[in-house]
Amino acid sequence: MGEYGLRTGRADIRLAGPITFGPDGILFLADNATGTVYAVDVCDPGPAAGGEPFDLDDVDARVGSYLGCAAEDVTIRDMAVHPESLGVYLSVQRGRGEAGQAVLVRVSPADGSVTDVPLGEVPVAKVTLPDAPAEDDARLDITLPLGDEGEELRVGARTIRVLRQPIRTSTVTDMAYVDGMLLVAGLSNEEFSSRLRRIPFPFGGPATASSLEIFHVSHGKWETAAPIRAFVPYDGGTSILATYTCTPVVHFPLGELRDGSKAVGRTVAELGAVNQPLDMVSFTQDGEQYLLVANSSHGLVKIAGRDIDGQPPLTQPKEPVGVPRETKDLEGISRLANLNGGYVLALQADEAGHQHLRSLKTASL
Repeated sequence: MGEYGLRTGRADIRLAGPITFGPDGILFLADNATGTVYAVDVCDPGPAAGGEPFDLDDVDARVGSYLGCAAEDVTIRDMAVHPESLGVYLSVQRGRGEAGQAVLVRVSPADGSVTDVPLGEVPVAKVTLPDAPAEDDARLDITLPLGDEGEELRVGARTIRVLRQPIRTSTVTDMAYVDGMLLVAGLSNEEFSSRLRRIPFPFGGPATASSLEIFHVSHGKWETAAPIRAFVPYDGGTSILATYTCTPVVHFPLGELRDGSKAVGRTVAELGAVNQPLDMVSFTQDGEQYLLVANSSHGLVKIAGRDIDGQPPLTQPKEPVGVPRETKDLEGISRLANLNGGYVLALQADEAGHQHLRSLKTASL
């Protein structure tokens, strides 16, 4: 791993955050407590696997049992699939508040067994984000939590739950690796705080960052403070598709981003107010690219790339909702990950709140 600048050390994760795989099975982990991104060789123990579907009931209870806690004390912050073994990696916060502990676990696709992934004395490299919000930054990031965190608010005839947290906790909201570059979305210490960073890997080269501006259809205004909640590389990695709370989908060409400048995205869809996007993946079906969006208020949403490409920017609050979309009868999905092309792996909660891993066949979506 010397070619990637990894040296034996420790990934000291205090707050479980987004994870994603890069080259040769290197896993990137974000820690918003310290504003740091780690690159770790997880030394995955599994052999190369095919594209078989993988389903596992009660994954939260299994992880809790392994960690010695109840399923209610397990918060799965993110999920990634190893590109060769198809091992399922979960970024987990055990417990809540100051007593919470960040843990990285692996679920075997062969037998569903759960093991922890060592983060001490492993090949590791790190980069500290220079534009991370300070720990005493008084600004807040407002989200719509799935659980019982936060406070209840009355919005018209609806009661919703809102969680207000320091923007430091949203320094990194999502990541993706594309052709030697780690893309890192989140919030910054800038006045226009919504940020997309491009960090060369191996770490050490000059990183660039751009502030982002979008037109938020349901809010009826241009915004620069709302962070990307989830994004995916698009069109061969030349651009990204990103989604925000309440719930615009926005296209950003990466070639138009300039270091230190503000980039204006093309809003192509509005998925509805009082809705939190939770995760996104893209996949190919019959030779065409599609986008899947998991969200808090609707079933799984499917959007065709051809419709995104032809959609003029939405810039007025009374415009149509943008690109056509299909809403699948698949609710309770909070995390998505590609499973070797033929399947998408979903973390799905049932009506009782128990969480399960489900393989969704892309040809049938």
